[in-house]
Amino acid sequence: MAELATIARPYAEALMKASANGTAATLSGEVRALADVAANPQMRQFADSPQIEPHQVFDLVTGVARTPTGAPLSDAAKNLLRTVIENGRLAALPQIAAQFQALVDERSGVSQATIESAFPIDDAQLAGVKTAIERRFGRKLDAHVVLAPELIGGVRVVVGDEVLDTSIRARLEQLKAALAAA
Repeated sequence: MAELATIARPYAEALMKASANGTAATLSGEVRALADVAANPQMRQFADSPQIEPHQVFDLVTGVARTPTGAPLSDAAKNLLRTVIENGRLAALPQIAAQFQALVDERSGVSQATIESAFPIDDAQLAGVKTAIERRFGRKLDAHVVLAPELIGGVRVVVGDEVLDTSIRARLEQLKAALAAA
């Protein structure tokens, strides 16, 4: 949604400027936790109610949000949340989190990668796959695995707008296209 991306950009950039190099990654997890709560339809309905005051929304979101480490939210995360709520932009919080993560990745020289696999990948296999795709894409990757049984076998790797599809399903589609063309 282009409009939310446009709204989110200044918040993400301001948060990046306000965060130090060492705290940006931690702050990214906190913002993601806030975004997960803000994306909940019941939360959005509550926040959009004209009878609810901004401080009530703030208290509820901070009470429900859980950081990845279980630590309390930082002042920077709370300030972002307070500003977003006061400006009526709670719906943009998931997009703010995504754009902030992209800025953190850019600063650290890491790209996010999604590895779709038909079967679970253990840690040793993931390390091997990650090393191979880092060589292929020429940059450091922060990879996470998503199960996709429809691939039949192999993997599909998505890094930004680049896709490397070595799945059996992709090969079958190529074979189908080749046979149809013949």
